[in-house]
Amino acid sequence: MNKITFKTAASEITIAESGTGANILDLAREHSIDIDAPCNGNGTCGKCKVKLNGRDVLACQTVVTEDSVVEIPEGASAFKSGIKTADLSDERELAIFRDTQRQLSEFTIETGLSIVSVQLSEPTADDPADDWTRLSTALNLQSASLFALSELPDALRSGNWNADCVVRGSRLLDIGPDPRLCGLAVDIGTTTVAAVLADLQTGEILAKASAGNGQIRYGADVIHRIVEAEKPGGSAKLRGAILDTLNPLIAQIADIAGIPRIAIYRAVITGNTTMNHLLLGLPSANIRLDPYVPAVMEFPVLTASEIALPINPDAEVIIAPNSGSYVGGDVTAGTLASLIWKREDSYALFVDLGTNGELVFGGAEFLFCCACSAGPAIEGGDMSCGTRATDGAIEDCVIDASTLEPSFSVIGNVKPSGICGSGYIDLVAELFTSGIIDARGKFAKLSRRIKDTDGIKSYVLAFADESASGSDIEITEIDLDNFIRAKAAIFSAIRTMLAGLDFAIDMIDEVLIAGGIGSGINFANAVTIGMLPDIGLDKYRYLGNTSLAGAYAMLSSSAASAQVTEIKRNMTYLDLSTHPGYMEEFVGACFIPHTDSKLFPSAL
Repeated sequence: MNKITFKTAASEITIAESGTGANILDLAREHSIDIDAPCNGNGTCGKCKVKLNGRDVLACQTVVTEDSVVEIPEGASAFKSGIKTADLSDERELAIFRDTQRQLSEFTIETGLSIVSVQLSEPTADDPADDWTRLSTALNLQSASLFALSELPDALRSGNWNADCVVRGSRLLDIGPDPRLCGLAVDIGTTTVAAVLADLQTGEILAKASAGNGQIRYGADVIHRIVEAEKPGGSAKLRGAILDTLNPLIAQIADIAGIPRIAIYRAVITGNTTMNHLLLGLPSANIRLDPYVPAVMEFPVLTASEIALPINPDAEVIIAPNSGSYVGGDVTAGTLASLIWKREDSYALFVDLGTNGELVFGGAEFLFCCACSAGPAIEGGDMSCGTRATDGAIEDCVIDASTLEPSFSVIGNVKPSGICGSGYIDLVAELFTSGIIDARGKFAKLSRRIKDTDGIKSYVLAFADESASGSDIEITEIDLDNFIRAKAAIFSAIRTMLAGLDFAIDMIDEVLIAGGIGSGINFANAVTIGMLPDIGLDKYRYLGNTSLAGAYAMLSSSAASAQVTEIKRNMTYLDLSTHPGYMEEFVGACFIPHTDSKLFPSAL
């Protein structure tokens, strides 16, 4: 047996492995050791670089056959699975979230759940009816969960035959002293999982938290994860990874709120089409294969016990419906929260910028939607120094046009370890406006910040001695090419969808931005590089996590849940992969800002 020690800055884990040899990345995954692998071990992204007995190797391409020490640098463990809780008193994101809820105030709290108090007579020799018969007759109940039946005898006797019952319709869910009706709203993002716990009687948000999606060990995007799920045992592995994320997240927010998990009687889950298939262990292969048909678009109501969620086993679990293979319940729920479906005399563009890019355009008359594969580069996944928006990530940047020297801010006020999505948007815009790169993303100036490594030029944002990783934090011409393609995917998707409706860009009345990247995005810079349309910055608005806001609305209101289904049924899904005009639009957008300069007058 070989002893293999994995070392990070914070921990050290030694495991025993057979002497036949094991792939480092596979071994790390097996033991829940975080190594970033956006390409799912294909050897193409270079993010899983570690030190094996002192030498640099890619974890996904290296087998260990002897006692070894594997050192995982900060850059290779950029994925953080830890739970982040929110301060409910002053968090900006939560303030936006609550504002969205005020806008959805027409959906009053109504879940079909209630607490009913009852006084029963004590059994006697003359009245020996069993406990369930006694209770069901008094309350006209037709059924009960097994959990409730198991609680019934002690609850009735300890309460002196007074009982408070949690009832849904004519079904008993729970019985006990002073029960609380609580619900859980969860947004399963490709990168991050966020959840809120709410009081279903008052609508009060009791706790909010987020965590990294454990599935990210198997690739940064949905395609890599579908491919992994197709392997023997892969579906169970992917499902286990998301449950391993959800279970401690649910436990922690319940502890923060001071309520038992068994008091969570209703849950709503939003996520893209792939995420909800992987959560349920459904076959996902057809999502990526022509004609791109998922197993399910509209889900039946499930129970927590069926999904293995650690809440009341009989809790209803509602999964927001999908609109297409790449437009899922996160977008249908987000569209509810965006309110564009209510616009009678104007048209809005709703853009959810996350690991995937999803778009919805329209108003009360119609809704069109589509998706584009822009996320990994926009979020830093396909970039040599890319990282997610965690501590150490450069989140914004300015370059002095005369000295070509940068200034930037870092999340957490620590040494930089990489660049996140909003930082890349700023950096590319600054490189372009200062003349360091041309419209093709090629370097056009010389400075001490520009270096040439084996014929590949790059701009160094932070030198090795300034970074947490001990390596230069830079953007290369290869990175620029990846980024330009990603921003082109977004803009060309917008243009293609509008063209299909015979709409011009200037007919957009408002652009509503949601998703993880949107919170830090500089709209002016996004327009400068040609990622978003040049229609005036006053028309842009950030909405926060609309998927989670929509999930919360569905959680507290059955009418809101029904409205999401109605929104889904009224949406027309545009499949860009088969659209004849999309590729032409995409090619035109693969310049900064665009080959057609008239589309971006403010960038001239």
